[in-house]
Amino acid sequence: QVQLVESGGGLVQAGGSLRLSCAASGMIFSRYGMAWYRQAPGKQRESVAFITGGGATNYRADVRGRFTVSRDNAKNTMWLQMNSLKPEDTAVYYCNTTTQNWSWGKGTLVTVST
Repeated sequence: QVQLVESGGGLVQAGGSLRLSCAASGMIFSRYGMAWYRQAPGKQRESVAFITGGGATNYRADVRGRFTVSRDNAKNTMWLQMNSLKPEDTAVYYCNTTTQNWSWGKGTLVTVST
């Protein structure tokens, strides 16, 4: 059974940093492009960043240059380093494959205060 567990969220002031982690189990992690998604209150879930099995990355425009996605296939783990956080980054952050193959985890809440 595939399990995706996000962690690392918290409350941070604008301009601060957080590092999120996504631990995957029950899947051959290296075979999948992985992505971070977020859902802000009252809004639809949106893609934030993705990374291929080989390490190529892409980001949504409003986080490019501030967020960095990385992965370690040997550890079945993906990270999202978030710098220069803004209040509009406040959301629950989730991980999944780029084609959303698996059930969603609980996510991790990121709250950015002014």
